[in-house]
Amino acid sequence: MSADSPVISPVPVQEDLPTLASVTFSFDRTDQSFILDALRHQALVWTRQGNGLVGLGSVARVKTRGEDRFLQARNWFSDVVERATVIDPINRPGSGPVAFGAFSFSYTSCYESRLVVPEIIFGKDGDKSWITLTSSTLPATELSYEIAMHRAQQLLAEASFAGAAHGSISLLPGQLTAGAYLEAVSEALEVLEGEQISKLVLSRDVIARSSGGIDLADVLQELIKGYDNCWTYAVDGLVGATPEMLVRVTNGKAEARVLAGTLDRATAPVGDTNYPHRELFEDPKQRVEHQLAIDSLTLALDPISHGMSAPEQPFILELPNVWHLASDVSAQLRPGSNGRFPSALDIAEAFHPTAAVCGTPTKEAGVALRELEGLDRGPYAGPVGWIDSRGDGEFGIALRGGVLEDESTMRLYAGCGIVTGSDPESELAESWAKMRPMLQALHAER
Repeated sequence: MSADSPVISPVPVQEDLPTLASVTFSFDRTDQSFILDALRHQALVWTRQGNGLVGLGSVARVKTRGEDRFLQARNWFSDVVERATVIDPINRPGSGPVAFGAFSFSYTSCYESRLVVPEIIFGKDGDKSWITLTSSTLPATELSYEIAMHRAQQLLAEASFAGAAHGSISLLPGQLTAGAYLEAVSEALEVLEGEQISKLVLSRDVIARSSGGIDLADVLQELIKGYDNCWTYAVDGLVGATPEMLVRVTNGKAEARVLAGTLDRATAPVGDTNYPHRELFEDPKQRVEHQLAIDSLTLALDPISHGMSAPEQPFILELPNVWHLASDVSAQLRPGSNGRFPSALDIAEAFHPTAAVCGTPTKEAGVALRELEGLDRGPYAGPVGWIDSRGDGEFGIALRGGVLEDESTMRLYAGCGIVTGSDPESELAESWAKMRPMLQALHAER
């Protein structure tokens, strides 16, 4: 933290904790249509390849800010779960009461990090589907499948988009214009000439404004259809489809997908099938950037795990808009002094920010970014996902997305890893490539 960094006092955690009752029922829908049907303007969403969670309504929520934002959120959810009556015969990750979460990238951000416990959750994992009803007014003995389905229909109706019809999209400069971004990259390259920082991830923003309204249900469905291999997310207006899993925790096992190194598919020579391998896998700059991201994650994971598995070589992840160098890392977590494994939210805090979205080393890079970017990232590149009452959960990095600022305005973000040898114009072009999923989902054209 630099001497002139702003100090933001934490937002107090709500004092009157709710007493919740939560019951989970099997749900006889094994295709993904229930997820698509449940997507509405105000839904909470985490889904990939037809599996995931969709939440409706809210029975409890907390907002936090500052350096202790993760700790306050963890303590709050732990207290909520301890007071709750939970009946969960499904007993698998994502069943029972779940909190969806979105956290600011920086502790200096004005964005309020949050956890939200939905009233209704539709869940699907393989051939198993379920619906969870959580109430702050009724005891568990009075919660039934019929009540859950009736309440789900009510919430779906309430959450439907009520704005004007989708109109044309205008793209406007954000806090960091294209020209200012080029200058920031050049300044970052000067910083990298020193010995303290070896990588900086510079982000920029663009405002998408609709002449009608922005229907998040439509945006989410476009992302799911076009980027099914990514994790599509929605939490309180934060929406996107991230290719990067920050951490998945299941029964004491932690898994992560690390991405660093990007190639725009739109500029690929036609018919050159070796192009991504040559330009990514064999490119020293891309490999260095990727290795820095791997080292950042393994450094954070090593003290709290054993049996860590990290591949010697990355693989090339093919997405509709770009290719990435990717590595999947896993490890068995060590139980703490209380005998419990670290939760998904514990690990998300330990990993954040990774070198893939901040730089190397992360502390020094974070200080430099505040000077170079000159923007508040809000929840962009922060952890987004969910945690259940067992501590299992999934948190991705909030990439390839945007934040709905009002009914007709969304702020889009993208960032690029800057290392020695980076070219400012190429990095600007890469940032547009990374915004392409949201531009497509918004039916916007540059």
